[in-house]
Amino acid sequence: MTASVPESNVLDPIAPNWGRMAPAIVTASPRLEGAELKVPTSLGELRITLHEFGLRLRSAEDARDYGILCGSTTALPVALRQQGEGESTASCLEATTADGHLLTLTIGHTPFAFELKRDGQRVQGSPTDGHFVRRFRLPPLARHAERWLLTLELGASTPVYGLGEKSGRLDKRGQLIRSYNRDALGLNAEWSYKNVPFAWSPEGWGSFVHTPQPVTHGVGYGPWSQRAYVLWLEDPALDVFIFTGTSGAEQLAQYTELTGRAPVPPAWSLGVILSKAYYKDAEEILAVAREVRRREMPCEVITFDGRAWQDTDTRFAFEWCPKRYPDPRPTIEALRALGFRICVWEYPLISVKNPRFAELAARGWLLRDARSGEAYRYAWDPEPFGAVLTQLPESGLLDFTHPEAYAWWRDQHRELFELGIDMIKADFGEQIEPHMLASDGSQGDALHNIYALLYNRCVYEAAEKYSRNGAFLFSRAGWSGSQRYPSQWGGDPQADWGGLAGNLRSGLSWGLTGAPFYATDVGGFYGDQRDPVLYVRWLQAAIFSAHLRLHGIGPREPWSYGPEAEGHAREALALRERLRPYLQRVVAEASRTGLPVQRPMVLACPDDRAAWAFEDQFFFGDDLLVAPCLERSGEVHVYLPAGEWRWLDDAQPIEGGRVHRLQLPLNRIAAFVRAGHPVA
Repeated sequence: MTASVPESNVLDPIAPNWGRMAPAIVTASPRLEGAELKVPTSLGELRITLHEFGLRLRSAEDARDYGILCGSTTALPVALRQQGEGESTASCLEATTADGHLLTLTIGHTPFAFELKRDGQRVQGSPTDGHFVRRFRLPPLARHAERWLLTLELGASTPVYGLGEKSGRLDKRGQLIRSYNRDALGLNAEWSYKNVPFAWSPEGWGSFVHTPQPVTHGVGYGPWSQRAYVLWLEDPALDVFIFTGTSGAEQLAQYTELTGRAPVPPAWSLGVILSKAYYKDAEEILAVAREVRRREMPCEVITFDGRAWQDTDTRFAFEWCPKRYPDPRPTIEALRALGFRICVWEYPLISVKNPRFAELAARGWLLRDARSGEAYRYAWDPEPFGAVLTQLPESGLLDFTHPEAYAWWRDQHRELFELGIDMIKADFGEQIEPHMLASDGSQGDALHNIYALLYNRCVYEAAEKYSRNGAFLFSRAGWSGSQRYPSQWGGDPQADWGGLAGNLRSGLSWGLTGAPFYATDVGGFYGDQRDPVLYVRWLQAAIFSAHLRLHGIGPREPWSYGPEAEGHAREALALRERLRPYLQRVVAEASRTGLPVQRPMVLACPDDRAAWAFEDQFFFGDDLLVAPCLERSGEVHVYLPAGEWRWLDDAQPIEGGRVHRLQLPLNRIAAFVRAGHPVA
């Protein structure tokens, strides 16, 4: 659904001609202005500061401010000294952090290169990867066509984590990743809904590009360099942070201190959220709700997905479909009488068939077409629709950079919350195309990624302002800072075993990027084969996530998969309910620290390198380890770190410090607790 990116914006992954790019050369002696070092170079002046978290490197031009940064960026007092002459000239900057660590930055002049040390130990710097005919295989810093290239050192076996919601390996080494939001139509490729140009290594460094625009990451990418982490910034402004945290927990703390942490979501949001695409009318959703209560299934929230409450031809404009819901109040009141909280779906597009399209266009509140000046008419790609989903009409997109449009959209939620709605599912947000122009002057790729953050922020503020039961949001697209508006779900996974694995890894990768809360689509979104074994295993894995949603095309109620699946699902949901007090403590810790609820082994076991290889298992908080079953056979390989462990279900001991090959019956989950640390 997203238009192709112009070739001029994309780096050739095989032959980028690095040698033809002129590197930055320091052209005059750097000078201190307060705590900021000004470095004149052949590419323009650079600004460098040292901080409690490490280093900030900026060009003379500031990045456009969209509120990505919300923490302190106060620079430390520094001392400067010059050393050497000619090509060996260097500048040395020193600062001491509040807890007594000495930061030392050495800058080479010909070409510009840097090395950052913490207490005498190298943290990060320009790569030592040399070339037969020149000192650096890749320029340490270069600029081309209003874009920047920055290269960092990568050790021979250094792992790298983060970069958003990615369904492949958690260790991104060897991968080429572009931070660019896509309607990914699944979780089976590098494309993803939530991208963030923040990465870190357990070897004691992290990097974050403060930008609204795309960034390409060559993480030890073989065709470029096995020994470098390449950052290709599609932004005329350069603003890069280098973090010095010695562990993953410290890296996430430093990043989220800058970009914000999630508030504690309301306790009710930790219950089961039931959904499907979609309940067609009031009779169907009420019938399902009554059946949930009759079968005594734990369930906190039921969802009106897009077509469930909106007219597809005229959506979206906060209007209930007049044919099915001339007055939605009786249905909402009936659901609330059954003890349900209620979620409704939205997206930031307004059909050209809705009278509000013309009204909003006349006010200048829709994104415009830079070529014509008229409101942009987004044409949906018909390929994903047809037999699967109803074709959508051309639509305009709300301009969230326009203050009046932003306030209008936020306040349109008031009637929904007053009606009795409890949460919003904020879908889409990846649809910005090259010729879309916002009121703040941003266009195309300059707006593409940040649009998701502005959308998330607006809807979450509506919930803060109008919800009577605590603000909570489900969003699909995200960018740096989106973790401040909980929570997110994992897009549209395929309903098979690979989809289960990809959805779980996407959530773990999102957590490794500083976002603590996540939900999968239990059962898978598309391609459902009514597989009861897959459904049970998916649910058994999902109960160990911050939020739990059953969702997909077609029914996802446990009994729809047969009596055996319902029985096993009932056991899993009962376990989830017993874990709620423990989960509430973990959620509060996540909000306080930036740690995710689901903690991959590299994060939970920073001193046990053998554990890092087990990327499909994770800690649920500090004391519970889960190895999801990703095979129909029930076979699971789990690595238990050293120490005393017990099975969660029967408290039987199991040996730590080794790998176990388990054969699980369908009613058993590979979940283990540290001895002496009860969780339920």
